[in-house]
Amino acid sequence: MRIAIVAGSKSDKEIMDAAKEVLDEFGIDHKEFITSAHRSPNLTKEVAQIIDREFDAAIVIAGLSAALPGVIAAYTHKPVLGVPVASDLLGLDALFSIAQMPRGIPVATFGIGKKGAKNAALFALRILSLKNPDLLKKLKDRAEKEEEELRKLNDM
Repeated sequence: MRIAIVAGSKSDKEIMDAAKEVLDEFGIDHKEFITSAHRSPNLTKEVAQIIDREFDAAIVIAGLSAALPGVIAAYTHKPVLGVPVASDLLGLDALFSIAQMPRGIPVATFGIGKKGAKNAALFALRILSLKNPDLLKKLKDRAEKEEEELRKLNDM
């Protein structure tokens, strides 16, 4: 099981780290890539082809026009999970760009920033858990632990 984490800029490292934190918690192998759909289209195509050959899914982080998740999705049949980055327009531009993919190029869209990256990582794990009962158990155990923590806060 391997997940690619792709960002359009090295300035998105904090968001990449949020996804990595979740994958590390579950012991999932991952690799980071930095490429731009606009500044390095050939490299982006190569990264997408690597994802298609070597990974089970890709978490793709992008801001501004947020073309990167769609370009990656155009070159792979693996699940692409798009995470928008906040920018001058608070990330709404990126959110809408990722969410409005044309027919035939699906990209799952998550919330803006680090919370979205964590949810994208958890969603990728849910996809992988469809064929991995041990991972499914870990996900269920994590959910139970979170609920137990909330019960303690309520003296329940």
